[in-house]
Amino acid sequence: MPEGHSVHRIARQFAVNFVGTAPEVSSPQGRFAQGAALLSGREMLDARAVGKQMFLEFAGDHWLRVHLGIYGAWDFSGQVRVHPSIQIHGQTPGHSKLGQTGEYSRPDRPVDRDAEDSVTSIGAPRRVRMAETDRATTEPTTFPPEPVGQVRVRLLNNLVCADLRGPTACEVLTPGEVDAVVQKLGPDPANANTPAERERFVERALRKKTPIGLVLMDQSVIAGIGNVYRAEMLFRAGLDPHTPANTLDRTVLEALWDDWAHLLEIGITVGQMITIDGLTGDAYQRALMDRDERHSVYKLEGTPCARCGTNISLEEFGARKLYWCSGCQT
Repeated sequence: MPEGHSVHRIARQFAVNFVGTAPEVSSPQGRFAQGAALLSGREMLDARAVGKQMFLEFAGDHWLRVHLGIYGAWDFSGQVRVHPSIQIHGQTPGHSKLGQTGEYSRPDRPVDRDAEDSVTSIGAPRRVRMAETDRATTEPTTFPPEPVGQVRVRLLNNLVCADLRGPTACEVLTPGEVDAVVQKLGPDPANANTPAERERFVERALRKKTPIGLVLMDQSVIAGIGNVYRAEMLFRAGLDPHTPANTLDRTVLEALWDDWAHLLEIGITVGQMITIDGLTGDAYQRALMDRDERHSVYKLEGTPCARCGTNISLEEFGARKLYWCSGCQT
């Protein structure tokens, strides 16, 4: 499932390419026809992300809420501008064309060994997408391109086309309904990295008797963290994932918030969940292309911990896989 950094990247792309325009909204698949009819031709006023959810505001008090879930993804095509905060490797920001999976589609772009290609995708891994091999290296000859696969929603203005496939949630909401959704979510440092929001996280975490490894994944406590960031943040903090959250010192929780803000900003800017600090030169390039080079514990079970030498452990934890080092996370 895309974690918070991906959804913020999507929202920023909508901000520079659609906000201020009145796109045609359609549902080639047909499952969102009524919602599309409500939104089509209305000016888009805002695009924002909170954790793993994105909200697009349209004139007339209409909002489109999208949660990508496991299989959802956005594809952009046309004369797509890149938000100034987003790095596209090998391309000057602001002048890149987004490819089939959402970002720069150069044939020599970094692609990791699992084909997740998170430098060039916004959403689900490429291996679960449709017609990737054909379209990743072939530019459409017409604009807008013909819909490929089950496109739930298409947004189209004079310059840019955005197609959504496979979301968990896609619905039109009123402002009150948007507020109700947001109120259920924890704070998101990409929106407000303030002492007040950090304190809101700390207070919510301290009320939980459940292990911190579960609390960090609780979107009502802190928004945007998924399985990768959870494992890496706990390793960076040297924390046992099984420690009850309410037994942790406030300073430990404050440090977790600060680290999440740090890693989230890297993820938004770079497009990769790089969780090892200080990478430069060849080491940084390897991290872009190989997941194992950018993480310390995630999916590294059975290999020696770089910090203490203990083999990284893997266990089922809250119906998800947990990667951690039993030697130095104590």
